Amino acid sequence: MITRDSIETAYSFLHQKRNVYVHSSLSWQKDDIEYAIASYVDDMSQELYDFISDNRSDFLRDHGRFEEDITKAVERLENML
Repeated sequence: MITRDSIETAYSFLHQKRNVYVHSSLSWQKDDIEYAIASYVDDMSQELYDFISDNRSDFLRDHGRFEEDITKAVERLENML
């Protein structure tokens, strides 16, 4: 069961990190954000992760798709609120 608290927490964290990520020109800062997000999703509710990721195991963990993935995650979480 996906709780409202888990959705709100994930949304707040990912939304804030996405806003910094997309406006940053510092590669080290983007790398730090990618690492923080990957660590966060390791501990996230599996059911919530599966829903926002469409069951993609590399969602929010693939450097080449990270910006696209985090944008999709924020949109999906926002729609759940």
